[in-house]
Amino acid sequence: MTGRLEDRVAIVTGASSGIGRAIVERFCSEGAKVLAVDLDAAKLAAAHQAGETLELLAQDIAAPGAAEGIVRRAMEAFGRLDILVNNAGVCLHQPMDQTTDDNWDRTMAVNVTAMFRLCRAAIPALRESGRGRIINTSSIMGHQATVELGAYNASKHAVAGLTKTLALELGTDGTTANYILPGAVRTGMTQPWIDGNPALETAYADLGVMGRMGEPRELASAFLFLASDDASFVTGHGLAVDGGALARVH
Repeated sequence: MTGRLEDRVAIVTGASSGIGRAIVERFCSEGAKVLAVDLDAAKLAAAHQAGETLELLAQDIAAPGAAEGIVRRAMEAFGRLDILVNNAGVCLHQPMDQTTDDNWDRTMAVNVTAMFRLCRAAIPALRESGRGRIINTSSIMGHQATVELGAYNASKHAVAGLTKTLALELGTDGTTANYILPGAVRTGMTQPWIDGNPALETAYADLGVMGRMGEPRELASAFLFLASDDASFVTGHGLAVDGGALARVH
């Protein structure tokens, strides 16, 4: 049986753990060739085994020239590019009046500027594909806000504007651009917080209406949908995968 992403090439950032790792595994299982990108080389190698259909690249996506290098590596390895998943992100806890310029700048550099640069670098190849897909990771905090996450909240709101603009500009080329808004998901980012404060797990579970946190594989299914032909007429859309959390605020 042919996979839903057979003969397609994807770049996935933030690929060593959590949602990104699950996306890579799911895309590969559906026939895609994937360039998996992450800052941490050791974690990336521990998470995935490189092979004929999977390339690994350790890279700070916010570094100058990184975006062009990532796209070039995918093209050299696989000869084309059909799907760009901008999943890498950082989240720093500080009240606004204590947020340093360095923390603000790093959050924006990784969560917004690197995403923009990767999209810009990938557009020619995605246009050539004729069925290009851009899928950006936002957050339910890109629709609302919470305290002590000012830089993160702002960065995730920016993802919506960036993605919708891409959808408007690329639609006639057959390229779609969408974003995912994860709710509380058990990942390498959230698990240390829970370990340090077990009450957080209950608080996270209570954000939605299902009484539990999400699992990375559940998010990967949403990314697969938007990457596949099943979503060929879906663009400029923000898909909440949040256990009903945003239903509470509408």
